[in-house]
Amino acid sequence: MLFSRCAAALALALPIFAANTLPPDGSLTVHEWGTFTSVAGPDGNAIEWLPLAGTPDLPCFVHHLNAPNPKYSMYSLVRMETPVLYFYAQRPMTLAVRVAFPRGLFTEWYPQAAKVSPGTLNLNFQDGRIAWENVQVGASGGTEFPVGKGSSRYYAARATDAAPVRIGEEQEKLIFYRGAGNFDVPVQPKFTGDGKLEIRNTGSAPVAVAILFENRAGKMGYRVIRGLARESVTVETPALSASAGAVRAELAGALQEIGLYAREAQAMLATWGDSWFEEGMRVMYLAPRSMVDTELPLEVKPAPRQTTRVFVGRVELLSPAMQGTIETALAAGDVETLAKYGRFLDRFVDQIRVRHGGTLNAAPGVAAFLNARSAEAIKQFAAFRCVQ
Repeated sequence: MLFSRCAAALALALPIFAANTLPPDGSLTVHEWGTFTSVAGPDGNAIEWLPLAGTPDLPCFVHHLNAPNPKYSMYSLVRMETPVLYFYAQRPMTLAVRVAFPRGLFTEWYPQAAKVSPGTLNLNFQDGRIAWENVQVGASGGTEFPVGKGSSRYYAARATDAAPVRIGEEQEKLIFYRGAGNFDVPVQPKFTGDGKLEIRNTGSAPVAVAILFENRAGKMGYRVIRGLARESVTVETPALSASAGAVRAELAGALQEIGLYAREAQAMLATWGDSWFEEGMRVMYLAPRSMVDTELPLEVKPAPRQTTRVFVGRVELLSPAMQGTIETALAAGDVETLAKYGRFLDRFVDQIRVRHGGTLNAAPGVAAFLNARSAEAIKQFAAFRCVQ
């Protein structure tokens, strides 16, 4: 993992920012990146999962919604993970920033927002809104950013040339938020009878780049699909002969092709590289801008000269090889292998159970392990546990 554990001490003078990231006049440039994570069912459609579960990865100074009853669990189709907004300007300015989530809700954010609605977690996933007022970009004052006690992927997003922002007493290098929602993702991968993968684009806009990636016991492979229009393509699963460096370079190039600055692309990879390339199989794709603007409308006032929004969709899927590995681990009581599939394991086990007519060949210890995971997932979700 690439983590930054300390706050960078940055000089106040805006000219220290890289010249090629500054707008040519006194205007404003806004860049954003983020991810949409989902899980594919056997037919390729996204299925519900518990998106707020998993290992805590945010520092405790991050703000979040009020938690529900500990017995309350919430399933949805998409986890919107770590969108960050960067601001570039040659002079200090004050902004208002508003983001809507028509089919979702906002769950975490920093700095503190002026308004978040709904104000508590609910099952509706409708009409989420968040607003930051009096956002001072490049304002005078200290430039030490908050740091928690433990390591967190959160800090890597700061490694860019963006201007610092201040909202009230809180300072950052960016505006951060997360959420969960119920909307259809355009990329739907499913396995064919001969073991190949059919990848469909059900959206209205072409997907510029999609990458089929697999990590099987540390051996990696990937295939790149470009220009995925409103149709399906069928591809062979990748040979496990590639390096993590190769697929990282492929992704970094794709992120820059659609508008991120080089340091922003590297910050995104530093934030999510460990997760994107972990055990399993997934399709990662560049979400069309029209999809991002529809599902997550953004308003900045005064209006920027340019706004770039780059989101990576991530679709997890259960491959035949993974199914065999999980079934063997279930029968043998190999919880170490099962744990490698992380927050997606429960949905993979559900799919395997259905394929076996509702039964599982699982060792007694594995059943206890799975039950404990489910209980812990709900506990983590309800408490919004953070990195101590």
